[in-house]
Amino acid sequence: MIRVVSIGAGPAAILVLERFIARHARDTPELEVEYHLVDPHEPGGGRIWRRAQSPLLKLNSMREDVTMFTDDSCVIDGPVVPGPTLADWVSAVRRGEIAKPDWSDAILDAEIDDPDDRAFPTRRLGNAYLSWVYRDAARRARPEVTVRWHEDVAIAVDPDPIDGVVSGDAATTVRLASGRTLHADIVLYALGHNGSAPSAESTHLASFAGRHGLSYVAPAFTADIDLDWLAAGEDVIVRGMGLAAVDLTVLLTEGRGGRFLEQADGSLRYHPSGREPRLHLGSRRGVPYRSKITSRPVGDPVELEYLHPEGRERLLRSPHPLDFERDVWPLIASEMLTGYYRELFTGHPERVSADWSWFAPRLRRILAEDDGYRSRALIQLIEHTVPHPDDRLELEAFDRPLTVPGAGESVHERVHAHIEQDLRQRTRQEHSATQALFLTLLRSHIAVSDIPLERWNDRSRIHSLPRAWHTYFSYVASGPPGDRLRELIALSDAGIVHFLGGELRLEAVEDHGVFVARGTALTDQGERTTSVQSRILIDAWLPAAQATDSDNPLLRQLLATDQVAELPGSGSVVVEQGRIGGSDRRFAIGPFTSEIQAGAFTRPGINALPLRRADHLAGELLCTAARSATREPTGMAAHPVTLGGR
Repeated sequence: MIRVVSIGAGPAAILVLERFIARHARDTPELEVEYHLVDPHEPGGGRIWRRAQSPLLKLNSMREDVTMFTDDSCVIDGPVVPGPTLADWVSAVRRGEIAKPDWSDAILDAEIDDPDDRAFPTRRLGNAYLSWVYRDAARRARPEVTVRWHEDVAIAVDPDPIDGVVSGDAATTVRLASGRTLHADIVLYALGHNGSAPSAESTHLASFAGRHGLSYVAPAFTADIDLDWLAAGEDVIVRGMGLAAVDLTVLLTEGRGGRFLEQADGSLRYHPSGREPRLHLGSRRGVPYRSKITSRPVGDPVELEYLHPEGRERLLRSPHPLDFERDVWPLIASEMLTGYYRELFTGHPERVSADWSWFAPRLRRILAEDDGYRSRALIQLIEHTVPHPDDRLELEAFDRPLTVPGAGESVHERVHAHIEQDLRQRTRQEHSATQALFLTLLRSHIAVSDIPLERWNDRSRIHSLPRAWHTYFSYVASGPPGDRLRELIALSDAGIVHFLGGELRLEAVEDHGVFVARGTALTDQGERTTSVQSRILIDAWLPAAQATDSDNPLLRQLLATDQVAELPGSGSVVVEQGRIGGSDRRFAIGPFTSEIQAGAFTRPGINALPLRRADHLAGELLCTAARSATREPTGMAAHPVTLGGR
């Protein structure tokens, strides 16, 4: 009997489990395996997507864009085993073909009854789907595979000595917070998102707040923060304008009883409950992540022209380590511009003054020049052929919109106008070029992720890929649903939200015992600045995904006992193709690793990286299991899988 222990049971872990079961049935059906999952949260959703959170919090993907199953687009070694997308699953539940979760309530029932496959689901609905995927995978396992969930926390992993010597190839003992232990022939670390120790800045701000009787909330997972103490009418500085800040705003407004009402012109109006604080939002960019897109491409197909397989092969033939900024970012920028303008010219010829056959070769010649993607020649070509500024894509302005002139007389008005423009461009069919831009960037991300980690130079591995590139991709591709930005506009109109702009600077003023935040924006009338002082500061972003500063006791133990190695300067665990260096029995997946992050679940039909990575990792687990020696398990209680209807 081979014992696999997956420490973590969130979406990434369940992807690997599903792939392991599919591969086992095809390749090693007689191999007896106990597959243990250790997680204090129910398998499927894990911590982030657990059902015990506000029904106001949503995924930032439409139902039809969420899947946990392979399909015909997947280029993998394992078998393709199709399954329902989230939209398909909801439809099957509504038809009675799949049983509702036994915890379903009126709110979830109403969401399931909604037939809109392009709706943005709540996290609770996402949890119901992910939990079903787990049970479905276990149901499909052959009798030789037993799946068990342990509702517990792994706090340490101790390699079993062989002849008195500890080896990276040894089996291990997994120690749990309950005091129990699990014997493991193979360990998969799928620890997901963890908190982190306070940074030096957070420590300083907390100390300042303590001395002056102020309140400071350090980076954390929004759903985990208790803000009941925050009084109505309080001015609150919120640093950050990503998804964490959007969720925070939702919980402090609609979550406190406010209501959004649709107006005759399609806009929203916010009716306060009277319990809301006043939120002052700002960040480095000074604007929210770009809205999720609801249009569909109608022009020529989206395809890569620079980072296709032949293009990547040319990159890999370089005798020197690749540098992201020097070697790859210009290709990504060229892909984005080409993808956007291809859709604009071929899908909406009435919005341009030339044919794609005329424009494309001129664009290609400009992009072939050094820094062509940000050249004056490119700007002139665009201005000559794209009459309306709303249809133009200039990448530097797209990245930092408040650094170019725009509508509004104040910082607040400038940000307000930007959000309205972003909604217009990303939720209307006539602007489907933004959807082509997104799809092109998504394919570029997959292409970059296929470049072996060892081919990058140190700067790229430590900074450019996990930080700059990941942050930029999230800004463009992982923003909130459009309705969230409509709500943000309504909240600003109601005086609940005020925008501080970009290049946000924070000062902790000792003499006055207050926090002061200042931001800027460039308007059509020139540069504008604004400032606010407050006794409350909230840093609304997720804790850094670093093993070295993690609050996870297991990660700290693994580092302290040299069972894993840190990629110098990054804080992440060195992982190559899912395998922890120096061991044939230990594997890892997730944000704490040195691999380019692939997300928890994915879109169907795109040969998605999460599915390919999970399939490869499952294959490694299964090959290792087939070679491993058998040991008898330590007796302990576990949750058997209770299968729902299908």
